[in-house]
Amino acid sequence: MKQYQHLLCACVLCWVFIMMPGMGGCPKDIEIIPPTDFKTMDTPSDAGGTLLLTWSKMPYDSPEIKYIIYRSEFRDGPTTEVERLASDKNFASQMTQYFGFSRKNRNTHAYKIQPIWKMKTVGRRGADGMWQESQERDYPVMTYFRIGVTDGKAVVMSPTVPSGVPVANWFRQDRANGLIILVAMFLFLIYYISMAQRNPNMFLRKIPGIDAVDEAVGRATEMGKPILYSTGYYDITELSTICSVNILAHVAKKVAQYDSRLIVPSKWPVAMTVCQEVVREAYINAGRPDAFNPNDIYFIAGEQYSYTIGVDSIMVRERPAANFFLGTFAAEALILAETGASTGAIQISGTDSIYQIPFFVVACDYCLIGEELYAASAYLARNPRLVGSLKSQDAGKLLLFLAFIIGTIMVTLGAFYPESEIFQVIRNFLTVR
Repeated sequence: MKQYQHLLCACVLCWVFIMMPGMGGCPKDIEIIPPTDFKTMDTPSDAGGTLLLTWSKMPYDSPEIKYIIYRSEFRDGPTTEVERLASDKNFASQMTQYFGFSRKNRNTHAYKIQPIWKMKTVGRRGADGMWQESQERDYPVMTYFRIGVTDGKAVVMSPTVPSGVPVANWFRQDRANGLIILVAMFLFLIYYISMAQRNPNMFLRKIPGIDAVDEAVGRATEMGKPILYSTGYYDITELSTICSVNILAHVAKKVAQYDSRLIVPSKWPVAMTVCQEVVREAYINAGRPDAFNPNDIYFIAGEQYSYTIGVDSIMVRERPAANFFLGTFAAEALILAETGASTGAIQISGTDSIYQIPFFVVACDYCLIGEELYAASAYLARNPRLVGSLKSQDAGKLLLFLAFIIGTIMVTLGAFYPESEIFQVIRNFLTVR
């Protein structure tokens, strides 16, 4: 009998601990009260298309409790449910581009939402020729918001009804890093241009293809053969062609000094005229204006392969000892380079077309890869503005390289120290958006 009494007492005690609130470690029910600090703010750094809703974290926040966002065009008018959010998510700390890394943002909810837009009817004629009308957004109107809380059984509404209209912003704060880098590049440019003006012989990394120009011109002079120069596929309006013309001025000056012959076949009439004047000026600067022959700088054809065939014919017929292919080239790159290689000429090429660089590399003796074509004009002309621009670009690349390294370190350390704000701030600044 005593055994049954002990068993009965144990069952009663278990029932008391399980069923009575506040006993046995069970949490006490918390009354669901809607947030009273429900606010609306314009989304900073945007084009005026969204608003931000904020409210404080509540004691009952959990995955089972949901916040319901309602939207209306009138304060006391009918509302439309927009979104249901789990109450343990959507914190302001997750939107560092708007709220920063302050610890208090971990106790504030934030949600980005679109307002109500005024629609307009737009008509256009479709592909079948029929007139079609559609609705498009015109401008946002004053929008009122309400928030409710539900545990799945009932919805408790907040009495607060904030409103707002989004406004387009002039400045994106989340892209301030780009502005800072731009200002730094501008300062680098001013600094290095001023240095180049004081020291025109400022050190520049040697480019083998440009150092071989004198060798190629000298070889052609010794062999008594001409030199062929092509400015590429595009007209003088392209940057690559302008850089090629600057290099042409240096080559023409060397040709004039060595009393050799320079042939410049052109694909564009305007480029031909510019090349004639550049070569003429180079001969004048070399003190041999009478040696300039404008008939060696002529127009061939405006079509791609007609020009290619014309240049190939010159190489086969004139047998130049040196060929220069500097500028932007397309499918004709390999045809020109292979024909020049078959004649035994020394070839110096350079292009900013990434698709043609491999062909020039294998078929030519020297190749200026990518931006080396742009650097070559500064390398040869020694113009303070060009040299300063080139040095500032190198400084900017070094700055970006350091930013990559620092950013990688910050991201790695930030994973181990998620509570550290300094790691998060630096990582956020180095993030590209």
